[in-house]
Amino acid sequence: MIVKVISSAVVGVDSYPVDVEVDISPGLPQFLTVGLPDVAVKESKDRIKAAIKNSGYKFPNNHVTVNLAPADIKKEGTGFDLPIAVGILTGEGCIELKDTLDYILIGELSLDGSIKGVDGVLSAALLAKEMGKRGIIVARENANEAAMVEAVEVIPVDTLSDVVEFLNGRKKIIPLTLDIADLFNKSCNYPFDFSEIRGQEHAKRALEVAAAGGHNIIMIGPPGSGKTMLAQRLPSILPGLSFPEAIDITKIFSVTGLLNKRETILGTRPFRAPHHTISDAGLVGGGHTPRPGEISLAHNGVLFLDELPEFKRNVLEALRQPLEDGHVTITRSSITATYPARFMLVAAMNPCPCGYYTDQTRACRCTTQQIRQYQARISGPLLDRIDIHIEVPSVRYKDLTGRSSGESSGVIKKRIEQARSMQKGRFADRSMQFNARMSDKEIKLYCTVDEESQKLIEMAIEKLGLSARAYTKVLKIARTIADLEEDEKIRGSHVAEAIQYRSLDRKMI
Repeated sequence: MIVKVISSAVVGVDSYPVDVEVDISPGLPQFLTVGLPDVAVKESKDRIKAAIKNSGYKFPNNHVTVNLAPADIKKEGTGFDLPIAVGILTGEGCIELKDTLDYILIGELSLDGSIKGVDGVLSAALLAKEMGKRGIIVARENANEAAMVEAVEVIPVDTLSDVVEFLNGRKKIIPLTLDIADLFNKSCNYPFDFSEIRGQEHAKRALEVAAAGGHNIIMIGPPGSGKTMLAQRLPSILPGLSFPEAIDITKIFSVTGLLNKRETILGTRPFRAPHHTISDAGLVGGGHTPRPGEISLAHNGVLFLDELPEFKRNVLEALRQPLEDGHVTITRSSITATYPARFMLVAAMNPCPCGYYTDQTRACRCTTQQIRQYQARISGPLLDRIDIHIEVPSVRYKDLTGRSSGESSGVIKKRIEQARSMQKGRFADRSMQFNARMSDKEIKLYCTVDEESQKLIEMAIEKLGLSARAYTKVLKIARTIADLEEDEKIRGSHVAEAIQYRSLDRKMI
């Protein structure tokens, strides 16, 4: 007798259906799994045997063949334990066949028959909704995560016996329902606020402009000037996440196993700060079996690269394509996976190896050659993708000890949301949403400047030594500054401020 049970597996961050076909036939006792199973799936036969026996059921003393279809894609993980066990018990007559195809089953079995949670359950629940299935049967620890998907019954189970009794109609399990709107609202609180930053008004303004237009930004300053503190608070002034955006972020964290089992949805924009020793696969994604990297974990949020020149050259160069496309595609011999990677890049660096070049309080010990070599570690093509360069000096004593606090994140966020609203209206019929992603065609259309502003840009290029590539960057930044002031026209004051945000185009030594 051949029995089919529906499960799922993950490619990229999305699930695809896997038909778990079980055939029990006369012959020597053997348990064979086919369909490109990995080691974890192959080892499941011993867990499944023990779980079935310890749950009070009889394991068939026949030839058992399990096929995981489609058979040309490698299957990984322990989530197939439960559907395989249900298929075997259905073949043995312990479960009625009628309801097994109404649900997607996913879960890992312990030797005593209890069911453990697995990664990627949110994607599986979304698949169940897409396929029109009645619901999904998962471990209780995964139930809250799966319940974020509406119009799908989420059946939380603790043991294999619970699944058998439920499918046979002898045990009623009430589908889990949650107040999704309330949970989403409760998850939208950030631990940091801009009002906690003393001084650095110029840097805070630059971050506000960057957030308003979706511009990548690099901060240059001595150790202890507050670059990391500024970067950590950037997500708190970005526009609030929409529910679909939050689902996209939660899917990525779920697939990678980084979603806290007590969390149901991530309502705050992610902030990822990998160490400079990270590999290119760790940053961009990859490995023998592709997994999302830090840039995908920062999707719809902020990727902070501290000590930028200390990162390996090949790691930084791997960022160039995702910064342009908003996604990364990783190809291996057996699979191709695409991961979303639309993030704001925030980088920080010292002006020299010792960190105190241009600092007014401490003397720099570096030679001119050392400073040039240090700054040259960042390639021109990568700098081309960073719109705003800002110098962050040491904080003055009176700013540290002053009682007055700056604007809160909530106040700044309102201005940014207003600027983003203008951009959405401007680009309503186009694929981009931010000024930072304007092409040359859109720059000519939306960034026209008067004669006074043209003279300012010309003077900046000739007198300050700004590069030719800075021209379009200045126009895009000026457009964002005008949006912050709710001005349809780019004026001279907007261009003058934008020119200040291109410090690396000027010779630092």
